[in-house]
Amino acid sequence: MEEDIFVKNLQDQSKKLQECQASHTLHSCMPCALFFECEVRKAYVKAVYESMNKGQEGNFDFN
Repeated sequence: MEEDIFVKNLQDQSKKLQECQASHTLHSCMPCALFFECEVRKAYVKAVYESMNKGQEGNFDFN
């Protein structure tokens, strides 16, 4: 099922983001000096977007 790909990617990116935050002793990305340039954060945001629209450009499934 294609939807599982999006959920799995989101879970993977979420784990990477949490590991990054823990390695910097942070509970959020906001105080990090690399907030706007961070590739880990960008990959997580992209995964969130893709999990919401399930591969459909611009459409979201909030159910």
